[in-house]
Amino acid sequence: MKSATMKCIFFMTTFLSTVQLWAQDKKMDVDIDINKKDADWYMQPWVWVVGAAVFIIIIVAILKGSGKKQ
Repeated sequence: MKSATMKCIFFMTTFLSTVQLWAQDKKMDVDIDINKKDADWYMQPWVWVVGAAVFIIIIVAILKGSGKKQ
């Protein structure tokens, strides 16, 4: 029984190693270009500045309105 178990373990190890090697065989073409002409809207600095300003205004309005009035 020990021999059959060892054969099964050896077979599974060999099979899984082969599957792993096939999975790594695919070639990928990755294009990393940071100087693209038509960048997405969220990559523009002014969008982040305007978004931060609106966020700060909303936070100030919420905090100012939640104060106790006497």
